[in-house]
Amino acid sequence: MAHYHTYILTCGGTGCRASHSPQIVAALQQAVDDAGLSDEVKVIRTGCFGFCEQGPIVKVVPDNTFYVSVKPEDASEIVREHIVMGRKVERLLYISPETGKHVPDSRHMEFYKPQMRIALRNCGFIDPENIEEYIARDGYAALGKVLRMKPEDVIREIMASGLRGRGGGGFPTGLKWKITREVQADCKYVVCNADEGDPGAFMDRSILEGDPHSIVEAMAINGYCTGASKGLVYIRAEYPLAVHRLQVAIAQAREYGMLGDDIMGTGFSFDIEIRYGAGAFVCGEETALIHSMEGRRGEPTVKPPYPSECGYKGAPTNVNNVETFANIPPIILRGAEWFASIGTEKSKGTKVFALAGKVNNVGLIEVPMGTTLREVIFDIGGGIKNGKRFKAVQTGGPSGGCLTEKHLDTPIDYDNLLASGSMMGSGGMIVMDEDDCMVSVAKFYLEFTVEESCGKCTPCRIGNRRLLEILERITAGHGTEDDLKELKNLAAVIKDTSLCALGQTAPNPVLSTMENFWDEYVAHVRDKSCPAHRCRDLMSYYIDPKICKGCSLCSRVCPANAISGVLKQPYSIDQTACIKCGTCMDKCKFGAIGVR
Repeated sequence: MAHYHTYILTCGGTGCRASHSPQIVAALQQAVDDAGLSDEVKVIRTGCFGFCEQGPIVKVVPDNTFYVSVKPEDASEIVREHIVMGRKVERLLYISPETGKHVPDSRHMEFYKPQMRIALRNCGFIDPENIEEYIARDGYAALGKVLRMKPEDVIREIMASGLRGRGGGGFPTGLKWKITREVQADCKYVVCNADEGDPGAFMDRSILEGDPHSIVEAMAINGYCTGASKGLVYIRAEYPLAVHRLQVAIAQAREYGMLGDDIMGTGFSFDIEIRYGAGAFVCGEETALIHSMEGRRGEPTVKPPYPSECGYKGAPTNVNNVETFANIPPIILRGAEWFASIGTEKSKGTKVFALAGKVNNVGLIEVPMGTTLREVIFDIGGGIKNGKRFKAVQTGGPSGGCLTEKHLDTPIDYDNLLASGSMMGSGGMIVMDEDDCMVSVAKFYLEFTVEESCGKCTPCRIGNRRLLEILERITAGHGTEDDLKELKNLAAVIKDTSLCALGQTAPNPVLSTMENFWDEYVAHVRDKSCPAHRCRDLMSYYIDPKICKGCSLCSRVCPANAISGVLKQPYSIDQTACIKCGTCMDKCKFGAIGVR
């Protein structure tokens, strides 16, 4: 593998690709070629850097210069000024909102300082389609080490590390491996759950796009430990880039002898296939996922038996998600004691989160377990956009709950989030500000789970539909006090009686918002008003006659012709004709139009 004096790393994740990063890579390579530096400078397309809000990102190493919001036309300047002349392109450097000064080095950015990257260790550092770059960063060394150990010893190491499943349930990973190994069978399977379906979540996708070989290696390790010779990756077809890079990684691993027969001359054989999902959220549940891979309806079944005992095609099957597998090689190489020293007493290691919503630094982050919500949202996330007030954060996606200001100092781990009325989930984290209506937020998540329910069990199929209908009545201004009582009672029944985790956790957004924002529910029902001015049926636009100049602009832009008046006199809105689109308020130059 050739060595270069300088490397120009460009984010090649899905988000930055949508912002023309392939063209940036091509332009950088052309500029390097034109400068005659092809033997000294290498342009590398990587996975996600994580700092999505400021993408596309270009990073120059070894000096670690971090350029943000780069465009294809900036490429020649970066090469000419930085590479040839040795001068940083200051206009492309990140500006710290705290100091107002340029930050030339990503190590000094508040976004990265508190982070600790284990699962994301290679994302943004290597070309995910080049196995040699993965090997250069100790890739497949863990597999080589494991193949010289007894499977039982490897499993004990995983158990000692305290690693728990990162897919939502938090089941001890080593224990699951142990159970699968102990079941006697002629055929066993390893399944990687890459069916990431939470709104706003992109953790597993980014790992597969940025470091697919780590998943291939970890699955092979699992196969050796559990006695499986076949691996299956179940991934939604909506992830074409992740699918492509995984296909490339599997083909390269076979070529280099890391998959196939007699791996590393040890007699161990293992191979991986990809199975595609159609994007059903319920197929994130392991039994529904297995049924989908078998060509059946993606519906869960009652457990036990668990997949570790009777899974794919009736054989013992070990199912872990992408992030869980990504932690395996570092644990093998650095030891259980090292991993267990990170995090909290019952939640070891780090957790990857997709930080989204009304936060300044939207992106992909990885922090030690025990980091507080305040640190994530205000230190790493940079606080709330446009100086707005923080209102809530939804953790755990549709299965989680909304946490408020009183929870900001809660250390993030499995037990603390559950005690607070939410859950870890797979790692989605959506931040909301003062302009969000929490009743509407609950309705949004319930709309999602109702749509995604497989319909197999009555509590989920019918109960969640009834919950949604009540919320629709409340947000339309037709809710009653009895509706609030019924919401609570019905939600409790659904949690207790649904078949799988989708139905059991679907009421969580409703229950958590009722617990923490009861006054908003009361306002919707008693006062027929939405405090956040988000529910259309409960809001009305008005023109302040003391401010209105009578310019007629609002009348001219109103699509419903609901505004009338005389020039240079205050105008008025016909509430019966107003469709509440907000166009008039957006266009008013004098701030004369308000909402109540």
